[in-house]
Amino acid sequence: MKISVKSEYALHAVLDLALQPAGEPVKIAEVARRQKIPQKFLELILASLKQGGFVESRRGAEGGYRLARPANEITVGEVLRFVEESKPAKRALADPFHDIWNQVDAAISAILDHTTFAELARRWQQSQARYVANWEI
Repeated sequence: MKISVKSEYALHAVLDLALQPAGEPVKIAEVARRQKIPQKFLELILASLKQGGFVESRRGAEGGYRLARPANEITVGEVLRFVEESKPAKRALADPFHDIWNQVDAAISAILDHTTFAELARRWQQSQARYVANWEI
């Protein structure tokens, strides 16, 4: 499965917002720096995600972006489908691999549609906690 750079950045941006304290707006520059996303590109992505109802913004000095819904209500699959505007691949019924490709598509969708950003954030934080250096002697 190939994911576009735009989709990859969108997923990282939503995950970054999911990792922040709930309800607190985050500046685009902070997300761009942490996720290593060009800020101008991130601005376009977040504007699109706002139209899709995934994020909301607040203007002003204390402004920024935050999730529009709780992270446990947003799945990786719905964000990916929104950004990619993907439709199921059309395959010829005469193709000997038709059924297996449909099964592969269904399996991928099942994983993506059952993985929330809250779960992803929890897993990421746990994996990062394992790699904290301990300099005690």
